[in-house]
Amino acid sequence: MNTTGDRLRLDGLSPPPATAKVPADTLDGLSVLEATKILRVSQLEMLKSKLRQIPMNSISYSEFVQICVDGSSNRERGLEFAKMLDESGNVIVLGNIVFLRPEQVAKSMETIISQSIGIPNDPRRKELEQLEKEKALIDRKAESLVRGELYCGLGFLVIQTLGFMRLTFWELSWDVMEPICFFVTSLHFALAYGFFLRTSKEPSFEGYFQRRFRAKQKKLMKIHNFDIEKYNELCKAFYPNYYNFSTNSGHFPASDHVGGAVFDAMHRR
Repeated sequence: MNTTGDRLRLDGLSPPPATAKVPADTLDGLSVLEATKILRVSQLEMLKSKLRQIPMNSISYSEFVQICVDGSSNRERGLEFAKMLDESGNVIVLGNIVFLRPEQVAKSMETIISQSIGIPNDPRRKELEQLEKEKALIDRKAESLVRGELYCGLGFLVIQTLGFMRLTFWELSWDVMEPICFFVTSLHFALAYGFFLRTSKEPSFEGYFQRRFRAKQKKLMKIHNFDIEKYNELCKAFYPNYYNFSTNSGHFPASDHVGGAVFDAMHRR
């Protein structure tokens, strides 16, 4: 204090520096939102690592959700993680199955697509042509065997008719042959009815031909080691409208030549 009467000078004094206020919603320079985001990313990465450690290639969806819930703080976040993993392609969810190795699924699909779609200059086309030639030979052989059986049946009917004529007009009389003819006719009807019960097809000459043709064809394919599965696979690859051929199938495609039906249909394209 100046006792001489001069005023006290405070101009040279300055207030202490103000301390910057730290927001209440920060932690070490990070906001709560940023810290939550980092925690979520950390949990998600730990969850991915845990899924990669599972030896199985696929698990059920309920197991997948439970793993996500266990790796997060609550069920809602676990369901959110499960959706994020599916949408990001880290897993593939198909119905109730979750595939943990998307790259393996992609490779398998690529292999299937490459095998099911024919490409120009595909070396499999030559293999298909060779199988078609082998099948055409088998079909012709099977048809000739079945026609042989049909001619034998025709011969049997002719001999039976001539025998009945002789018995009726020379050896015996119509009074004796009438019940015999009735019983023979009944036997033929019973055989036709049995054919229907066995094959669920109308007992006709065409139905019998197709039935015997398939049986002969199947037997010849087994003898010649014809790979019918490979043949179907190649035909599906090069002929999109190809039906799945099988010797056990009860249907034949429309063709004038039943034995070489498939072969003819392929070459008419």
